[in-house]
Amino acid sequence: MALDPKLKTVTQTVGVVVLMGGLAWASVPFYDWFCRVTGFGGVTGVSEVASDDVLDQTVKIRFDASKERGMPWEFKPMERQMELRIGETGLAFYEAYNPTDRVVAGSASYNVTPYEAGGFFTKIDCFCFEQQVLQPGERVQMPVTFYVDPEIVSDREGQYVHTITLSYTFHEIDLPEEQAALEQGTNNDKNLN
Repeated sequence: MALDPKLKTVTQTVGVVVLMGGLAWASVPFYDWFCRVTGFGGVTGVSEVASDDVLDQTVKIRFDASKERGMPWEFKPMERQMELRIGETGLAFYEAYNPTDRVVAGSASYNVTPYEAGGFFTKIDCFCFEQQVLQPGERVQMPVTFYVDPEIVSDREGQYVHTITLSYTFHEIDLPEEQAALEQGTNNDKNLN
């Protein structure tokens, strides 16, 4: 029994819409995985241990900080650049300050330029792995521990990289539930007075 041409067209259209929706849904995690594996787009690697191999060659690491529009914090690197040997563990600090009279939560996104260096820049620990919550008037120094993988010197494009820039952008996010509940309680107490 043949399908009605209109029903066939509707079925095909629904199938295409479902397929496209599935591809759109899967594209974000797939792209994230692809960037982490390849370093594409300046995404860094993550390791729990330092490099075993430290070379005599050095690389300059520059530090950059910015904020998303509307983020009320002040945010800056504690030092603008450092030079270290490839494979050597580096430790840098960024400073955040909440000048407002309210609790503000933030999350940092990051990238590395040039993009060829992304797959070789490895973080051991970073403030960007967790959300940050600053009380009114609070100032904190946040560490990032990292190294440049010695494999960069044998990479076709990476071997020409002599300066790497690590950039962070802070975004305001919703307060964690327990912090939001505390804030709500404080605001209710103020309203009763």
